[in-house]
This record gives sequence, C-alpha cells and structure tokens, in this order.
Amino acid sequence: MASQQEQLEAWSGRLLRALELEGTPVEVSAVLDLAAAAAHSVVRPAAPLTTFIAGYAAGLAAGSGQADDAVAMRSAMAVAAGECAGAAAEKGGME
Repeated sequence: MASQQEQLEAWSGRLLRALELEGTPVEVSAVLDLAAAAAHSVVRPAAPLTTFIAGYAAGLAAGSGQADDAVAMRSAMAVAAGECAGAAAEKGGME
C-alpha cells in the first residue's frame, strides 16, 4: 500500500492533469505545513481557506507577469504563513 505522502503526490498529479496544469510544481509538504499553521493559529476550517487564497494570489501574480510561478507561490505562502504567525500571537495573548 502506498504511503500517505505517495497518495498525496499521486492525487496532486491527478488533479493537476485534470486542471490542465501538468508540470506545475507543487510542494506538498509546504502546502500541508501552511494548512497546519492556519488550522492551529486560527481555527481548523482556516486550513483549506488559507491554502486556497494563497494559491489564488500566487496564480494572479504569476498570470499577470509579476513573478514566475515558483516565486509567486513562495511569496504568497510566506505572506500567509506570516499572517498565521500573527494570528497565533494574537490568540496566545487572549488566553
């Protein structure tokens, strides 16, 4: 049986093909790390929302020529991770 990581890589590849985005690099571990940060620093449902918004922002930046795909994705994920850290700090201050 395939490991969870292998299953995620296969799913990512399948979804990229279905969306006609074959060859687009996806750092599965980085996306999962961002989702975990959002889930723990905000609330659990923030995980998919955060990763969607980061991906959308990266797509807009890359599509408009502001940055290449990899730079746009790293930048969007870094901004989102920073916001998660800020939310965690605020949440910690409320307890």
